[in-house]
Amino acid sequence: MTTYGFHSSHEQIHPAELLKAVTRAEQAGFEAAMSSDHFSPWSERQGQSGFAWSWLGAALQATELPFGVVNAPGQRYHPAIIAQAIGTLGAMFPGRFWAALGTGEASNEHITGDRWPRKELRTTRLRECVDVIRALLAGEEVSHDGLVTVDRARLWTRPEVPPKLVGAAVSVETARWCAEWADGLITVNGPLEKLREVVGAYRDAGGRGKAALQVHLSWAESEEEAMAIAHDQWRSNVFSPPVSWDLDTAELFDVVSAEVSPSKIAEVVNVSSDLGWHAARLNEYAEAGFEEIYLHHVGQEQSAYIDVFGAKVLPQLR
Repeated sequence: MTTYGFHSSHEQIHPAELLKAVTRAEQAGFEAAMSSDHFSPWSERQGQSGFAWSWLGAALQATELPFGVVNAPGQRYHPAIIAQAIGTLGAMFPGRFWAALGTGEASNEHITGDRWPRKELRTTRLRECVDVIRALLAGEEVSHDGLVTVDRARLWTRPEVPPKLVGAAVSVETARWCAEWADGLITVNGPLEKLREVVGAYRDAGGRGKAALQVHLSWAESEEEAMAIAHDQWRSNVFSPPVSWDLDTAELFDVVSAEVSPSKIAEVVNVSSDLGWHAARLNEYAEAGFEEIYLHHVGQEQSAYIDVFGAKVLPQLR
């Protein structure tokens, strides 16, 4: 049975308001939650980027929901620090926390002043980070010399059962690679056939655990308003890699997205005022093999969406 969760978008919403939103989502019937982890928003119009790890402690305390976060260790975050953060949340909230690990985007990572590596180096670096994090969560003392350096690190506070480390992938090739090490898979919505290929590649390569999907959507009382919300908030997010990986400021994303059309938005965001249409799309994703689906309404105002989807969409999905 598919679990439907609430995506917490730190790039768009002040963390205090986002905490209110996720508690409201739990009351409305959402069964889980996940969080972004950005230093910079995708656009100046979005205008936020709270620190996810501070917020996650508050959100886990304020709700009974299981939570995940999408994180990129290796540049902005040292893997030992991420292992400590994962271990602490896992120890405080047993069985309720997971972390998805990916190679990241320059818009968040350039702040260190270090060179933004080529994709193949970022992939190698992530694999090193995964091994470091797993070993630390297992209680080992870790020293490592590679694309990341670790010197005699040990976690003194650990959960009895290490939280799951999930692979974040948007391509078939990355999904297949994640199957080597991940406890599950997470991707973002796109054409249904492409999503089936991504899940299939992960499973065919021996990938274990659950397949999760983050769904970008926009809902409002009218089609025009739903599209206006999506166009305002998410037009900077229509670009395929390597553009989305390599642009390094919100200002640049705004420049390159200035002429993005509404029709282009509809390729990456499910836009409709029709709640039945949204329910049908979500059911298609579940039938494609996703066991966890996280709904991300791309508007900054969340209350009406949460209440309406809780009352009229989630019941159609069970």
